[in-house]
Amino acid sequence: MYLNPRILGSGERTLVLSHGYGGSQAIWDMMLPHLARRNKVLLFDWDFSSAPDAGEEGEQSCYTFSRFADELVALMDEMKLSGAVYVGHSFAGMVGCIASVNRPDLFAHLILVGASPRYMNSEDYEGGFDKSDIEAMLGSIATDFRGWAEGFVPLAVGSADPSAVEPLARSFFAMDPRAAHGLARMIFLGDQRGVLDDVAVPCTLVHVSRDFAAPPCVGRYMQARMLAARCPAAAMETIDSVGHFPQLVAPDELLGILDLVLGDAHEDADGEETAAAAAALADEMSSEVPAGGLAEAAPEVQGDIDVAT
Repeated sequence: MYLNPRILGSGERTLVLSHGYGGSQAIWDMMLPHLARRNKVLLFDWDFSSAPDAGEEGEQSCYTFSRFADELVALMDEMKLSGAVYVGHSFAGMVGCIASVNRPDLFAHLILVGASPRYMNSEDYEGGFDKSDIEAMLGSIATDFRGWAEGFVPLAVGSADPSAVEPLARSFFAMDPRAAHGLARMIFLGDQRGVLDDVAVPCTLVHVSRDFAAPPCVGRYMQARMLAARCPAAAMETIDSVGHFPQLVAPDELLGILDLVLGDAHEDADGEETAAAAAALADEMSSEVPAGGLAEAAPEVQGDIDVAT
């Protein structure tokens, strides 16, 4: 369910960067050089490239948040990690929450970027989507995934700038349409709100002010529910931007928040030590990545499956 795990950078602290629906590790490219200066950074890809031929019942049993959480725990154990700072985008945010409940020893802090426990509106909850909208979207994915994705990707990114859209479009269009549909069902019809009551790891919630998929009201709901239960600390930060992918359209703003959480905001980013670390990282990346950059190295999403917003 996961592909291409690798660790870049150096430092005593480890960051785990986990992308969401339709993405790949390439969505972190603009942030990676900065983060890897003082941290070990684990990158990996959820595998969205194939799907089981088992009908709707098999689809529902295959695509579950719990299964993704189990895979995340397995990956972190495989890489011998503990006490990591987990940065989960979109659906991967809730995956991290579930994993932290099952294995709190693996996580020191959860940074949840555009996460949502429930996308469907109800009388007492605003998730961002009416049921009819979700049903129409799932119908479009099932009948014409490519056509739906061509419209959805720039909308989700919040920009028509090719440098922002291309990394996501590349992995999005490589998804198996059956996997895309199964994952979308899991994400948009699911309800993980109860998980928030059991999260006992400090959290930082990051939302974009004009994100149609996970609006700031969702973050405020998550924060209040976590603090009312077991979570020792849950802060919320809002980025003044548009779209669901601040890594692509507002990377500096997101890095500023991560630096504050990590305690690096006031550390000197200049000097020989920093320059040497940056040079070492460039050598490390160039030895693993083709000339086209990390986006080119990201999986052409053709492997096993699972992921979502």
